[in-house]
Amino acid sequence: MEEIKPSLTEFITGEDFFKRILVVESEAYLAELRERFPTAEIFFVTTDEEFTCPDVKVSVLDYREERLPFAEEFFDAIIGDLTLEVVTNPQDIAAGFSTYLKQTGVWLTSFRNIRHWKVLERLMRGAFGGIVSRLYTRTEFERLLYASFYKEVLLLPLKKNAPPELLERLITCGFDNFDDDLQTEFWLVRASRSMPELALLKSMFTPEVRADLSRLLHRIEYGIATEDSVQRFWRLFDAAGLFTDYAAAFIRSVVVHRERFYINMLKHSSRTELDKIIAEAESLYDFDTGDRFH
Repeated sequence: MEEIKPSLTEFITGEDFFKRILVVESEAYLAELRERFPTAEIFFVTTDEEFTCPDVKVSVLDYREERLPFAEEFFDAIIGDLTLEVVTNPQDIAAGFSTYLKQTGVWLTSFRNIRHWKVLERLMRGAFGGIVSRLYTRTEFERLLYASFYKEVLLLPLKKNAPPELLERLITCGFDNFDDDLQTEFWLVRASRSMPELALLKSMFTPEVRADLSRLLHRIEYGIATEDSVQRFWRLFDAAGLFTDYAAAFIRSVVVHRERFYINMLKHSSRTELDKIIAEAESLYDFDTGDRFH
C-alpha cells in the first residue's frame, strides 16, 4: 500500500509554541520541527536500533507494545503518521498518548481512508493487500478519538482523484460521496486534549492555582462557608496575580449556577473588580440580584 506524504505540519499554526515534542516513527518530520522550534526538546521513538540524530533524544522501543518512558502530561505535541494503522487495540494507543500530553497538548496523526476509491477498486478485484492494517472511516476515527479523552478533533483531506468513470460507477452502486470522501486517500488529524477556550485557560497559571480557583468558585456557588470562601477567592486573586478577563472566563467555564454564584459574591464583597468580572462573564443580565441587576 502507498505511503503517506509527510503533511502533518500543515496543522501547526503561528499560535503553537511547543517546548517538548514527541515524534513517533516519522523521521521525515524531525528536520522541519527543529527548524520551526529551535529551542524545543525533541524526542523520537523508533524501533530502528541504528537510528541517530543530533539534538534529538531517541528511545528505541515499539510504542505499540511498550509503555513510553515519559512522565504524564510531559509533551506539548505528539506527531506521527498512521500511528493506529498496525495496532492491536487502537483505543488503548490513542488514550495512552493523551496521558502524555499536557492539558493544552495536541496529537497530530493521520489515517488511511477505507472509503477511498483505490481501496474499493482493489476489493472489487479481490486484490486487497492490507491484511494486517487497520483502515478507518472518518466517522469511526473521530468516535475513537472522542472516546479516548480528546475534546476537539480537526481533519484535513489528502486527495487522489479517481478516474471519472470509476467514481461514477461507485456512486451508482450506492457509495455516498459526502465531502468528496471517495477521493480522500488519507485524513490528517489534529486532536486536542482541551477545547480551544479551555486550553487558553489551562495555559495560564499553575495547575495548583487553577485547582484552588475551581474549588473556591464551587464553594461560593453552592454557599459553602460563603463569606470565608469569597474572601479566600480575593486573596488568591491578589496573590496569584489573576486578572478580571481570566476570572470571568474561568467562571464561564466552571460555574454552573452563575446567578446563585453572583448573588453570593455580591453579598460578601465590595471589590471594584467584581463588577468588571461579572460584566465580562455575562453579556446580558437576565436575573434579579437585588439592587444591582434586573
